[in-house]
Amino acid sequence: MPTRDESWPNGTPCWVDVMVTDPAAAKAFYSGLFGWDIQDGPPEAGGYAMCMLNGRPAAAIMPRPEGNPFPNVWSTYLATDDLDGTVAKAKEAGSTFMMEPMDVMTAGRIAFGLDPTGAPYGIWQGGDHTGVGIFNEPGSLVWNELMTRDYEGAKAFYGGVFGYSYDEMADVSFTYSTIKRAGDGEVVAGLGELPSSAPAEVPASWVIYFMVEDCDASVAKAAKLGASVDRQPFDTPFGRLATVTGPQGEVFSLMQAPPGAGTSSEA
Repeated sequence: MPTRDESWPNGTPCWVDVMVTDPAAAKAFYSGLFGWDIQDGPPEAGGYAMCMLNGRPAAAIMPRPEGNPFPNVWSTYLATDDLDGTVAKAKEAGSTFMMEPMDVMTAGRIAFGLDPTGAPYGIWQGGDHTGVGIFNEPGSLVWNELMTRDYEGAKAFYGGVFGYSYDEMADVSFTYSTIKRAGDGEVVAGLGELPSSAPAEVPASWVIYFMVEDCDASVAKAAKLGASVDRQPFDTPFGRLATVTGPQGEVFSLMQAPPGAGTSSEA
């Protein structure tokens, strides 16, 4: 069971949470789908609830603040050792921030912004909370990828801010690269270009994949719990995938790894 207790290396997708209008309904949906033990935080946490898997943090659910301009959505957070320095670098590279660097009690420090291609993303500097404590296991985070219309702009931005390098995938009908973090060259995420056929209203976004034991069964369970299926399960060289929209409009993907296969992402 892949687990981690330390802060994640700089640039690693290290945490995910979902912002929803009705947290109680979301808790029922996700505990039913993934078997999460969802624990409410202290009153000063503002309703932020930790989703635990085998006693380790896998994700979180948070209430959507009144007047928040964003829809109900899953968000990806990238790890940093120096939040203020990373935010300053991101601003210089064209990012705007809706949430400037701030302390989250003793849990860590957070900022949240829009990259120059329009994709929302968070940055997290771990304190007591270091990010996902379990990964690449059924019910936990297994992959993150940025899908954008400005593929080259995204490569330049994240490469400049986090030191990413990229390996372009060959012999495929779409534009996609794996993202390698600085320092050790570990593949930690993906970057793809939204196809021209994608409707104009589809925004640039970081897509979140959760591992499941049986993609078809999980899609059926999600539908029974009130989700809609955006893309039925289909086979890829990396496993069987599907995309669903939760009952409150939040989109996420499911991945069933092929038998005997590992995953290349650490979070």
